[in-house]
Amino acid sequence: MIVVVCPGQGSQTPGFLSPWLEEPSYAAHLAELSDASGVDLVRHGTESDADTIRDTAVAQPLIVAAGLMTLRALTADGGRDRIGGIAGHSVGELTAAAGAGVLSEHDAMRLVAVRGSAMAEAAALEETGMSAVLGGTADALDAKLAELGLSPANVNGGGQVVVAGALDALAKLAEDAPRGARVVPLQVAGAFHTAYMSPAVDRLAEAAGALETHDPVLPLWTNNDGSIVESGARYLELIVGQVSSPVRWDLCMDSFAERGVTGIIELAPAGALVGLAKRGLRGVPSVAVKTPDDLAAARDLLDAVA
Repeated sequence: MIVVVCPGQGSQTPGFLSPWLEEPSYAAHLAELSDASGVDLVRHGTESDADTIRDTAVAQPLIVAAGLMTLRALTADGGRDRIGGIAGHSVGELTAAAGAGVLSEHDAMRLVAVRGSAMAEAAALEETGMSAVLGGTADALDAKLAELGLSPANVNGGGQVVVAGALDALAKLAEDAPRGARVVPLQVAGAFHTAYMSPAVDRLAEAAGALETHDPVLPLWTNNDGSIVESGARYLELIVGQVSSPVRWDLCMDSFAERGVTGIIELAPAGALVGLAKRGLRGVPSVAVKTPDDLAAARDLLDAVA
């Protein structure tokens, strides 16, 4: 069983879409998604600098559009029938929602534009950030977070937890990390997936309530608890709530293993989730589709289950 995974915010880099836009059909698809979001994704995916695409209101539509463009390219020859399931990390859940047929591509792009701007506005209310904690023990980290008033935002598995909160508290964590742990500050604009994002939830819920949903046509995992969600309406509710609650990617990977996953394909901008899979799903083949040159290897992985 091959699972397609859709990355979240922080995976984008300047110019990462340039190789894709050399192909007219990919360029036309991205322009269509750009129009739906109201964000100039062609420019941001090719010309904008790191600071510009770090802006949450830009980064989130850019990442979802890149994933949708990659997925269409990957399945252009009928490969969708060989995909065993799909899951997204954080904002990648909107990519997965469209990939599984819960939302149309255009509705996914409209919703991610609202999500990105609402979260950017919430992040601007207080100076907050996020840091990755690598290694150490869960108990020691939990105790340290409680002491500093920080929260786990992404429990990623493979010994990685992303924590979030006030910048001064994150600095104290870096200065006095739990034994055996390393703290790496992340270049993001706020404490996503924590109570700091609560102001964004109502706005996102209102936008989501106006959309038509369908039940997924593929197994579709939620970041809420790693379970498969069979109702499109319920999946959208979970996406809304996830804005201010932790991402449990560790539980998603546990579920992949329980279902007997035999391969992982990560959509652009790829790399982070394949890296986690190499630690959390040891021995499972994976392909990170970063450029069109990677499509052949991804299709080979799909063909192996035909």
